[in-house]
Amino acid sequence: MIMAKRVTTLFIRDEAINLLVAEGKRIKKWARLSLEPGLVSQGLVLDEAKVADEINKLFKLTKISKRRVIAGLSGLNSIYRLISLPQLPEALLPEAIKHEARRVIPSPLEEVYLSYQLLPASPGETRFFLAAFPRNVADALIRALRRAGIRPYIMDLAPLALCRTLDKPRAIIVHAKLDHFDVMVMEDRLPQLIRRLSLPGEVVPLAERLPAITEEVDRTIAFYNSSHKEKPLDATVPMFVSGDLVQAPQSWPSLAGELNCPVSILSSPLEYRGGFDPNEYMVNIGLALKELLPEKEGADFSLVNFNALPEVYLRRPIRLSSILVPLGAIIGAGLLVYMALLVRHTADDNSSLRSQLTSAESRVTAEQQKVVTLQLQVKQVEDAILPVQARTDILDTTLTSLEAGREQVDGELTEIFNLLPESINLTEVNHQGESVTVSGIAPDEADIFTYARALRTPFPNVAIPSIEEGITGFDFELLLK
Repeated sequence: MIMAKRVTTLFIRDEAINLLVAEGKRIKKWARLSLEPGLVSQGLVLDEAKVADEINKLFKLTKISKRRVIAGLSGLNSIYRLISLPQLPEALLPEAIKHEARRVIPSPLEEVYLSYQLLPASPGETRFFLAAFPRNVADALIRALRRAGIRPYIMDLAPLALCRTLDKPRAIIVHAKLDHFDVMVMEDRLPQLIRRLSLPGEVVPLAERLPAITEEVDRTIAFYNSSHKEKPLDATVPMFVSGDLVQAPQSWPSLAGELNCPVSILSSPLEYRGGFDPNEYMVNIGLALKELLPEKEGADFSLVNFNALPEVYLRRPIRLSSILVPLGAIIGAGLLVYMALLVRHTADDNSSLRSQLTSAESRVTAEQQKVVTLQLQVKQVEDAILPVQARTDILDTTLTSLEAGREQVDGELTEIFNLLPESINLTEVNHQGESVTVSGIAPDEADIFTYARALRTPFPNVAIPSIEEGITGFDFELLLK
């Protein structure tokens, strides 16, 4: 059985931490933990130690692995640009992009991180999407995550994650929360314009924030149309809302304004079960789609999907060969240089040593002995490399075996929880070798037998060692092989 890809996403807002796990096309787990005021402000983690404690608490309560996490960054004070340049050799591209960034970004490059993605372009043209975001915000987030034992392997900016949830080539997205709101214009599946503005720090009802949001939406549309007169936004362009605006449909006509375009809720491309509010987790859903974009013909999801994790934080595995091969090359080069110098020295002094032939021969013999000694040393180094390489191969094989075992265990645990009736609560799942012991509490015995029968599909042998009636129901234990 092929296991669906599973991703864990984490997004820290000013007022809460959102955690979401998706597998394949479905949302499997989600949780939200409120934060005390002042720990995070405008996306900047102010108290890294306390935020790390809250992250640990959330992962412990949900029993979600910290192994592979995609992290979201607020995107406040970030700059996004679509840039076209003449076609350039690949070797010159990084420097050209940095030069163009210095021209279009008002902040010093030393204060921001740059991420970019090459886009399809016409012949003779280089086209890319560029994002610049504050170093201090990204560094504080990653330090807090590392305090919590999390090393994210992918990072993205919240506005880009929201754009990724949209399956439309052309649209307007308006996302509003207590402390900020975003306006994004999508054209040809690309974020052509992204504006994020902060709101007053105090809690203000949506009705009082609405005039500022409406004014900014109008300003954004007017600005876009002034620079895209050949294809302006009009009544045919749909508008999608998320965040606090979802709860206030009476505000939608004012958002559309003179454009008079249709307005609806930004929906989740991932499936979910009852009790889940996708509107509260839209950024997490967009983060999950970095790895789980639905594969369907004619899909119109955003083309922008790069890893914004700064290069300094990317994991770079160190291979033993990268150390031993240069070491061998250095020893070999040193030996060659030594021998070359020896030959040159001997040739230069040949005429003056003719009268002292006996002495010269003895010196040559001594030098040759040194060469033999060096050759023996090289041979010893080469012999030492072979067992190290063999141990490396054994370690790689062991890691591969462990990974396969982990995938099997994950698959079995997924089956156990997917088949679990809502009436039963599991208290312990213990996996040992070929056996799995499942303990839990059920309101009646019939539910236990139903669950046991369902487990016979993935597990050939299912036994019920014990069922005992307790205060809150029936305590039971199942043995799966």
